[in-house]
Amino acid sequence: MIAAETLLVPLMNAFLWFDDGLQSYLQAQGWDQVTRSQSMVMANVVVGVGKPSDIARNLGLSRQSVHTTIMQMVKLGMVELNHDPEDGRAWIVTVSEKGRAMGRDADDAIAALTAELRRRIGARNVDNLIKAFREDWGAAPVTWAKAEPKTA
Repeated sequence: MIAAETLLVPLMNAFLWFDDGLQSYLQAQGWDQVTRSQSMVMANVVVGVGKPSDIARNLGLSRQSVHTTIMQMVKLGMVELNHDPEDGRAWIVTVSEKGRAMGRDADDAIAALTAELRRRIGARNVDNLIKAFREDWGAAPVTWAKAEPKTA
């Protein structure tokens, strides 16, 4: 069990706070509701991750699940699927014109949410968070000393 005092839980809560605020703002601007999965896929596409398999790997989801989400987003007009020019069998996800318009409103939402967070927890705390998250953390540790298998 993870203690609430660790970094993981507050980090997840912070992400959910921003995503909930983003979704609320977009709906207030007249956009259809976007699922959290769609939001996460869009975040990947916006930063240049276009291959569905790479998006799935980044999100820790199955390729099938990401494919389903992408197809929902295509149907909603948020993204487009194009053949990968380097591999005719593969697809690349790109942001559509509608997706770019949503993105402009999303940028406004992030600015408003950041301003609200500055008001709530203080500008210095927000600046320190931004500074810490921009640091190069390096790759996550993947090798640990092996312990004996545990039994229940």
